[in-house]
Amino acid sequence: MQQTNSSELKLLPGRNLSAEPDDLVSTIVRFCCDHIHSEHAVLVIRGDAGTGKSIVINSAFEKIQEASRLSGSNDVLHGTHNVFLVNHPEMIKLYRNISESLPTLRKKDYERPTTFVNSMDRQHKRADIVFIDEAHLLLSRRDSYNRFNHDNHLQEIIRLSRIAIIVFDSRQVLKFKSYWDDRRLEHLLRDIPHEVFTLTTQFRVRANPDVMKWISGFCSRRILPLPAQQEFDFRIYDDALEMYHDICAMNARFGLCRMLSTYDYPYVLNGQDHFIEEGRFRLRWDRARPEQRLPWAEREDTIDEVGSVYTVQGFDLNYAGVILGPSVTYDPRTQRIVIKPDRYEDGAAFVGRDALDNPEAVQEQIILNSINVLMTRGTMGLYIYASNADLRKKLHDMASRRT
Repeated sequence: MQQTNSSELKLLPGRNLSAEPDDLVSTIVRFCCDHIHSEHAVLVIRGDAGTGKSIVINSAFEKIQEASRLSGSNDVLHGTHNVFLVNHPEMIKLYRNISESLPTLRKKDYERPTTFVNSMDRQHKRADIVFIDEAHLLLSRRDSYNRFNHDNHLQEIIRLSRIAIIVFDSRQVLKFKSYWDDRRLEHLLRDIPHEVFTLTTQFRVRANPDVMKWISGFCSRRILPLPAQQEFDFRIYDDALEMYHDICAMNARFGLCRMLSTYDYPYVLNGQDHFIEEGRFRLRWDRARPEQRLPWAEREDTIDEVGSVYTVQGFDLNYAGVILGPSVTYDPRTQRIVIKPDRYEDGAAFVGRDALDNPEAVQEQIILNSINVLMTRGTMGLYIYASNADLRKKLHDMASRRT
């Protein structure tokens, strides 16, 4: 079996980038040179899922570390103390694996945000440049259970660095305790010199624009006409088991094809297997295996599991089979998607509602964000099955009329 779309290869610095991301890498390096003696400065990288944000930030980090560690390469940045942060256990595995193949990067360059903040505070130090991938996963409130005793990850990281380079996408926020939106980010940065750059070209989903338009519409509670038949393989299923069989067949051909689901089925971290059941389909949730070197999406054995949004956020697959669970419903009268947060099983996502002005609306947005993440994983194909009978019928009817 050939793994044609390894995330390690995708994020490996030194790849030939197209003009837009390559220009942004150069811009980031110039920004760091210009602000290395500033008190604080922030550069924000925005863009939808699949626009190349992670490859840009890792490529820029590799260039900064080369300048820091190789004498004569860049006198302004030579000897600087720089760190790459990501609040995602599967993604940090990926970055550390990548660092093994590059002479100017070290595994210790990549840290979790809380580890960084606590370490810098303990040593009474601060870094020169901090890169933050998936900044929308940073905590926006205190989390004493995980040993973060400040009020906001990003605020503390900026305090403990001269320059912060951050990747931010408000449509990938997944928890109350890391709730961000555009207004909150703008408020935090209002008194700090900062620049914002937006990537627009879609690199992950190799499809005509109507596919991304359909996904965006669905995540805004609208069902648009299905994308036209094209090379990108977009299918609707009435049977989750049939979808799984087709995902297995594609995995045998291409590798990196996986089943995914909204967090609508019970899952407890107790060492036991927990299953998703839909009609004839029964498959276990992804297993927590922190000791594994490879992240979940890269391991061949996970074809026998169903991944969650926490497992695959930030990763590419070739084909994704997405189960829309009971929290995702459809109202035939209004012809709109209806989100049912009471059927969403990720209770931990909704802890801390007292700090939000409109927690019910945020709950629904978090579920819609999770659907956006799941539907934008596949580079070659997206298969969809809906648990809700009304939604399944609506998608089936549209598929039968598809051109």
